[in-house]
Amino acid sequence: MALLNKFALYWQGRHTILLLFFSHCLAVYPTRENCCVLDERFGEYCPTTCGVYDFYNQYKSGVDRDLNILESQMQQITNRTTTSQQLISNIKSGNQMPQKASQDNYVKKITSMLEDMMRFERIISTREAEIQELQDLLNSNALRITSLKQKAFALDETCKEPCRDTVKISEITGKDCQDVANKGARETGLYYIKPQNAKERFLVLCKIDQYGNGWTVLQRRLDGSVDFRKSWIQYKEGFGYLSPTDTTEFWIGNERMSLITQQTGYPYVLRIELKDWSGVTRYADYSGFKVQPETDKYRLRYSYFVEGEAGDAFDGFDFGDDPSDKTFTFHNGMQFSTWDNDNDKYEGNCAQQDGSGWWMNRCHAGHLNGKYYQNGRYSAQDAGPDGFDNGIIWATWHDRWYSLKETTMQLIPSNRYPIGAGQQQFIKDGKTRGDM
Repeated sequence: MALLNKFALYWQGRHTILLLFFSHCLAVYPTRENCCVLDERFGEYCPTTCGVYDFYNQYKSGVDRDLNILESQMQQITNRTTTSQQLISNIKSGNQMPQKASQDNYVKKITSMLEDMMRFERIISTREAEIQELQDLLNSNALRITSLKQKAFALDETCKEPCRDTVKISEITGKDCQDVANKGARETGLYYIKPQNAKERFLVLCKIDQYGNGWTVLQRRLDGSVDFRKSWIQYKEGFGYLSPTDTTEFWIGNERMSLITQQTGYPYVLRIELKDWSGVTRYADYSGFKVQPETDKYRLRYSYFVEGEAGDAFDGFDFGDDPSDKTFTFHNGMQFSTWDNDNDKYEGNCAQQDGSGWWMNRCHAGHLNGKYYQNGRYSAQDAGPDGFDNGIIWATWHDRWYSLKETTMQLIPSNRYPIGAGQQQFIKDGKTRGDM
């Protein structure tokens, strides 16, 4: 640094010195006596004009470079000092609002972070509970699977022996149950029949008595085990369960009823057997019973009421509500209705409000597919929001708020129709009829 200072002073008077150096450039051998300063950097020469000039030329470029670097560094220092002074000035002259706002922002951020952490803790806690619930469910299902495997193993052991059908179905077939009886069947049970226009045979319950009369059972109600609130298709195809011991409920199906009753030959007699909750039984017989094809909505047709202590509810009943009650409640000629296929004479939907399928008018006096009420008696409140009589009704025997315990709809060809004990068979014309 001292050397730089010396040269800086030297540089200020460089023009005058150079002129002198150029005027007196003579060779002189240096000694301690004739050189006031003997510096090794000058070599063997004293710092005469030529020596100084040579020294100057040798070191000038380095000195200039160092001076330029020093000047740049000084400028940077000056700029940074100015910036620092401005910052200090701004800090001194500024108020406290920016600092407070900055603090508020930090507080908000910290608060938000804490809230997020608490929310995540709650989520984790909830997820842990859900995981535990799923784990419990998994354990429960594992126990069920183990139980099912044990049952499957037991069934495999049981089924190692050939399975045998426990329901006995006779090999005798015919076009109806009377035809089956005519061919030698003597026991009540399940038989296949194939009416004249049927494409395939189907299973029915045949009730065959000691006189060889074969009744084809169309409907059975006895304990409420089958829900009769069904759709049009279900009533068409039939539903419920057939039992050879007559211990189940079913509807044979409108299509099968139509196929059986539309056969040529003797017309059919429909017998309706009823039982109340006191164990009393009644019946009602209708001659010329037919169910028309689906194109006519399975319309009900019969010729006349033959007899029966249950009375002729199919002819309607005067409930005392309206002078037209009997006209509004007869069933002969009515089309079949379900909740999804309304064909009645009522502006509403009788099948919908009564929860069944039946040959509705406006609506009914006899209704054997109604809701099953235990113990018989029910009220408008029991019937639901509509409050209509929707039980198993036969109004000419019990009133419309009494639901019967058991019903059977079965038919037989008119030439085998039994009167009383049933040994002789005849219809109103008085003619005795033999076997088919």
